[in-house]
Amino acid sequence: MVTRKQTKSGTKARKAAPRNKSGKKKPGTPYADIRADLEKQKTTFLTEVGLVVESGLHSNQEELSDTGDQASAVANQNFILRLKEREQKLLKKIEEALDRIDRGTYGICEECGERIGLKRLKARPVTTLCIECKTEQENEEKSRL
Repeated sequence: MVTRKQTKSGTKARKAAPRNKSGKKKPGTPYADIRADLEKQKTTFLTEVGLVVESGLHSNQEELSDTGDQASAVANQNFILRLKEREQKLLKKIEEALDRIDRGTYGICEECGERIGLKRLKARPVTTLCIECKTEQENEEKSRL
């Protein structure tokens, strides 16, 4: 099976990743280790979220008589919430990366359609852009500021 992707410079053909009977990428592919790392990260995040929910994110501010202590507790809660929001975004990116592995589109730049280097994927497994496209994107963002 060959898939085609429309890019800036035209249409490029690429072969689909080898799949087993369940439709998932065969083990032993270059992305098997990355997939295992992504699944481990996902499990860790979900476990941490469960612990936060069980222990209760909110401290009882009524017990804190000092307004300074109350303000500190609120600041800590806000900080934890911001961290959890960032983790939630990363969890979504992890799930999207796992989905791309399953579909055989993992490791292909969404911008130009070229393969993303294995070193880059290992360093940033949720990336969707090759280093050249990411650099170009960052330069465009800098020029807007």
